[in-house]
Amino acid sequence: MSAIPTLEQLHALGPRQQPRYPDSGAVDAAVARLRTAPPLVFAGECDDLTDKIAAVTRGEAFLLQGGDCAETFAGVTADNVRNKLRVLLQMAVVLTYAASVPVVKLGRLAGQYAKPRSSDDETRDGVTLPAYRGDAVNGYDFTPEARVPDPQRLVEVYNSSAATLNLVRAFVTGGYADLRQVHTWNTDFVQSSPFGQRYEAMADEIERALTFMKAIGADPDEFHRVDFHSSHEALLLEYEQSLTRIDSRTDLPYNVSAHFVWIGERTRQLDGAHVELLSKIRNPIGIKLGPTTSPDDALAYAARLNPDNTPGRLTFITRFGAGKIRDGLPALVEKVTAEGVNVAWVCDPMHGNTFEASSGYKTRRFDDVIDEVQGFFDVHRSLGTWPGGVHVELTGDDVTECVGGGEEIDEVGLAHRYESVCDPRLNRVQSLELAFLVAEMLRKA
Repeated sequence: MSAIPTLEQLHALGPRQQPRYPDSGAVDAAVARLRTAPPLVFAGECDDLTDKIAAVTRGEAFLLQGGDCAETFAGVTADNVRNKLRVLLQMAVVLTYAASVPVVKLGRLAGQYAKPRSSDDETRDGVTLPAYRGDAVNGYDFTPEARVPDPQRLVEVYNSSAATLNLVRAFVTGGYADLRQVHTWNTDFVQSSPFGQRYEAMADEIERALTFMKAIGADPDEFHRVDFHSSHEALLLEYEQSLTRIDSRTDLPYNVSAHFVWIGERTRQLDGAHVELLSKIRNPIGIKLGPTTSPDDALAYAARLNPDNTPGRLTFITRFGAGKIRDGLPALVEKVTAEGVNVAWVCDPMHGNTFEASSGYKTRRFDDVIDEVQGFFDVHRSLGTWPGGVHVELTGDDVTECVGGGEEIDEVGLAHRYESVCDPRLNRVQSLELAFLVAEMLRKA
């Protein structure tokens, strides 16, 4: 790792998925403002997360990463942030008990405001406008004014992320994350949902364990607060580069916009700008790997992004699709393992399972999501490797964006409460159901 590459050097590499800003002066002004902004996270916190993910790499911990497909500025409210945090904490309690190992909690929040798109433009009723690329770039409304990329939005991303992190830190240290309270929420879910009752046995086991701990007077600090970290896709170079700083403690570069950042499927060119920038920072990082990734590709990414083979530094987030994971993943895991590469394997069961419903909504089948996770576990079990975690797009609200699950949402029902501005998310109930099902897989693993 060496000096931070300049924006000019990164743009010379022809980066993909970048907005075309009409006013270069406005871009310079936004970047200058971000360069002087205080860090959103600290280098020591990033190092702590690296240590935690190193435990995932060794099979001694499990990673739960979840949150919005694309955050919105309007969504930065106490209720919204609390609901997302609540469902992640609920999931983590179930997974911790089932796996009997620590669960690393990583929010897909406080920075997930930009999205790559398959097309630069969108056409409706014969009118073509720039595609919506997330609130970090332009507005969702289908008007010429809203769709113009505005670099001032990058500053708003920073401000919104700061507000979100302040809320999260207050919640996780102020009693909201108390283990007994979170378990009570899960108990309510099991008792109030007809399909939730299938998970009653596990909920009862957790209850007995907590009762035992109380009876012997055990009340550690860990019962009342949790460690929680932030993450997002490192997509917009102006934002990520301007928030990459030299740490005064170590004289090494860190991205201070989040604890963990990842490279997406569409921007993982080995000689591209995103790989170049993330190869220089000390944060723990991830990279999405899909069906087109060869075993040699995986080794090349590891060599470029983690040349020292540091445990916890690199996470491979696989997104094959339910129908492809059992055939595509084994060769990657086998070769990476044979070469002695230290990497955490995490399953993204969302992005390979998207389709358009008959009603026109973009959606995912809950059964496909579960099947991809099951395939991920099957592959690792057959190879004797550790299925290190799951990466899920979810919300703490009762939306109707993915079909299936215990609530049996159908394609017609998607219109009831479809709120995502990009990809469909699991709702609160589907997320908890996923946690209990993954818990069963962990017990078998």
